[in-house]
Amino acid sequence: MAQATARNLASGAPEGGQRSARKRQAILGAAEDAFLKGGYLGTNMDELAAQSGVSKQTVYKHFGSKEALFVDLVTTMTNEAGGRVHNEVPDPADETELANYLQSYAERQLAIVTTPRLLQLRRLVIGEVGRFPALAMALYESGPQRATSALAMVFERLADRGLLEIDDPSVTASQFNWLIMSAPLNEAMLLGDAAIPNKAQLHSHVAEGVRFFLAAHGRR
Repeated sequence: MAQATARNLASGAPEGGQRSARKRQAILGAAEDAFLKGGYLGTNMDELAAQSGVSKQTVYKHFGSKEALFVDLVTTMTNEAGGRVHNEVPDPADETELANYLQSYAERQLAIVTTPRLLQLRRLVIGEVGRFPALAMALYESGPQRATSALAMVFERLADRGLLEIDDPSVTASQFNWLIMSAPLNEAMLLGDAAIPNKAQLHSHVAEGVRFFLAAHGRR
């Protein structure tokens, strides 16, 4: 314990703050398992606290309410997923790299969005939207809205360089997003994990989408 305290002091990180952050992460980890398995109504806060290794009072101290914890979980999961998609990747150097750049970006996004746990989360949020509109907003802002906003900025830069011909980057980003996402995501959402595309199917679907997109917006 003394050595841990010394390391915290040396790094400038308060020990209490680290302990609180660890508890918060433990609660979110337990909440992910509990909510995805049992849904909102089926999640018992006493059991969640026990699984987290903290008291029920500690859970409420960090999150305030069961609903707030649920919203925080949705935001955290979608933000983490978005981070894996939208991490800084250098723009293509020239037109010859454009198709591969879009292919890689779209494959990464589609593969992450169709992971089983994120599909479970999306289904769960849709089922609870009538009672908790904040859930839908958290998922939308951290998921589709973030994706299209990030892509719109990329498209604007590429258009400024003359690599794409577009009038409205935001509209074009939304169109590209759903050109790639719509069919695989709808099938996986409605038909279950068996409908999640494998790597070869994902690659083929994205390649056709990118080809179609560049036929409309590539430099002529």
